[in-house]
Amino acid sequence: MSARLQEDGAVQDVSALILAAGKGTRMKSDRPKVLQSLLEMPMLWYVYQVMDELIGPERIWTVVGYQQELLRTAFPDRIDRFILQSDQLGTGHAVQCSLQALVQQGRRWCLVVNGDVPLIKARELRRFVLETIRRQALVGFLSLELDDPAGYGRVLRQEDGCVRMIVEEKDIEGQAFIRDVKEVNSGIYCLDLDRVQPYLDRLGTTNAQQEYYITQLVDLCVQDEKPVLAVNSGHEARYLGVNTPGELASCEEMMRGRIIRQFQDKGVIMHNPDQVRIGPQVDIEAGVEITGPVEVYGRSQILSGAKLDSHLWIQDSRIGARAWIRNFSHLEGVIVGDQCQVGPFTRLRPASELRTGAKTGNFVEIKKAVLDTGCKVNHLSYIGDAYLGPEVNVGAGTITCNYDGKNKHRTSVGKQTFIGSNTALVAPVSIGAKCVIGAGSVVTKDVPDEKLAVSRARQKNLDWKNKRGRGS
Repeated sequence: MSARLQEDGAVQDVSALILAAGKGTRMKSDRPKVLQSLLEMPMLWYVYQVMDELIGPERIWTVVGYQQELLRTAFPDRIDRFILQSDQLGTGHAVQCSLQALVQQGRRWCLVVNGDVPLIKARELRRFVLETIRRQALVGFLSLELDDPAGYGRVLRQEDGCVRMIVEEKDIEGQAFIRDVKEVNSGIYCLDLDRVQPYLDRLGTTNAQQEYYITQLVDLCVQDEKPVLAVNSGHEARYLGVNTPGELASCEEMMRGRIIRQFQDKGVIMHNPDQVRIGPQVDIEAGVEITGPVEVYGRSQILSGAKLDSHLWIQDSRIGARAWIRNFSHLEGVIVGDQCQVGPFTRLRPASELRTGAKTGNFVEIKKAVLDTGCKVNHLSYIGDAYLGPEVNVGAGTITCNYDGKNKHRTSVGKQTFIGSNTALVAPVSIGAKCVIGAGSVVTKDVPDEKLAVSRARQKNLDWKNKRGRGS
């Protein structure tokens, strides 16, 4: 059997436990800390992606507690493997609450990860887990070196390099020499479930927090001369949890830079890349050109040859090949076809579609509407709940009056029709192909094919001055 197959077999005997029950008081927010977002996605989402890659979603358990209903709403497909920690009494207590579910799943090893470490990578965790299994450690944990270790538990080693204990920051009082230790605990563990249960039962709360710490497992195992493994990962800051708004911003910037570099390596051209923000689910093909500041989020897809000018916000949208999205445009939940032109200053709202070669221009808003091939809405218009056929040309100031105060109604315009400026199309209304609608018309009735429709009062030129008041 190859070494790779042996490694795969070892990983198959591993489950994962994600700790996501805490409030995160230093974040100063009413939301659970793990729901704070990076590039429009919750921190916990990133941890799930890594765990899914490493272990598979069916073997991942999540400990929830503070405002657990918000986590259930955010991750409805995960709730069948949520474990409730009603009272948040520490990380050790979280494992105690989860032990029965983990043991029943039948996996010997458990990787324990905090839900606030969005920068972790699957391949590095995999090496750590496999090393713990190879060494048959009862408890393994990842450590790292920090120039400023304040706030983190210090790893103390014996003269032979073996781990002696982990001392939490709040328990260092009166032990100044410990403050100079640079090696800290990352909070990522691998536990041998077959052997760890007796030690979980022995956890106590004789510490500054009066909580059950996972770190106490290290002390207990060392006392009983059971194997403990600390894998020092050097200066890998990605293992540190996010605890404050400042750390959240720093973490988000690291994630943003990682994503930008991936797309640049793929062949995406970026001008002013420091001001380009791209979400982790976005797909951008080689040959796309982007000028920051630009924000692209959700499951957006941008095809080769598309050009994105600066000051754009795009969410859950598909941008076709060789399309041009011009400055100061806002796109959400839309499809922009090949060779389309959008903006500047266009807003495309959900469920809208621009088909090949369609154009929208200055101060145009499109909502739940289809602009078919070659259609043009270039100036100062609102098109909502509508279908505009191929090569329709819409004049400036046109609106579809789609709402009657109770219900939304649809407007349909046939191919090659010209809509004059300052026209109101009062839905429900259907306009045929190759029609002309006179400027300033209010269209309330259907218009057959190839007709000229004009709906406006006869012009009157009246003396506007009050004769009785003249000269007074």
